[in-house]
Amino acid sequence: MYALVEFKGRQYKAEKGALLKVDKIDAEPGAKLAIDSVLLLSDGEAGVKVGSPYVAGARVDAVVESHAKDKKIIVFKYKPKKDYRRKQGHRQQYSIIKIEDIAGA
Repeated sequence: MYALVEFKGRQYKAEKGALLKVDKIDAEPGAKLAIDSVLLLSDGEAGVKVGSPYVAGARVDAVVESHAKDKKIIVFKYKPKKDYRRKQGHRQQYSIIKIEDIAGA
């Protein structure tokens, strides 16, 4: 069984027990989440339910595992022959969530 969920503006494939790397959530590790925006729900024998836009009554329960930072990327801008150079680094913060249960309608 799996579900396609929309969370913080992005879409993820959620399976029971899977770990998802999502944008940082303002919650402590161990906090529970309920994601109601399920776009598609699939169980092996019952078939596929597609929402318009969301599947009614479907919910994905998750738990926040940890928070971390991604590797650093360098943003470098320059204009040739104009003595213009700008160097900036960025590290994206993210959270790891674990899918505990997928409840269908």
